Amino acid sequence: MGAAVKSMGQSVENVSDKEGKYLTFSLANEDYGIGILKIKEIIGMMPITKVPRCPEFVKGVINLRGKVIPVLDLRMRFGVDAAEYTERTCIVVVEVDSGSGNIMVGLIVDSVSEVLNIKSDDIEETPSFGAKVETDYILGMAKISGGVKILLNIDRALNVEDIAGLNAV
Repeated sequence: MGAAVKSMGQSVENVSDKEGKYLTFSLANEDYGIGILKIKEIIGMMPITKVPRCPEFVKGVINLRGKVIPVLDLRMRFGVDAAEYTERTCIVVVEVDSGSGNIMVGLIVDSVSEVLNIKSDDIEETPSFGAKVETDYILGMAKISGGVKILLNIDRALNVEDIAGLNAV
């Protein structure tokens, strides 16, 4: 019984660790959030220089004030069909942990919504979808205004192989 109480306590502790400010954005009619501390800036679409032999979701690189930053299409990274870019499409520049240091990566999203302060009471653990569905890149599910926003662990959403590939770019 002590172990059950401890694991329940850890679960509550984990949810409260996720409380905070999130930049929310849409991707293929779904709402997502990334912890605001991971966000470096939001920029409009700009010319992207293609890099040969990259995975399809890696669109190339941009020159952001003298720094070359890899850019990837988050829709394609998540296995969603690519879409035409619109005036609302933008690049969210995030800092991700590559295992050997932090790197800046641009993520193309359909549109940025707002910054929300999400309380632990509004966050639920990621439901189990079965053994073959990996969900470790999801921090939790935020219940906001009758809907759900998927909170991403962006370091895990871009797995080690992706980041290693981006380091090579």
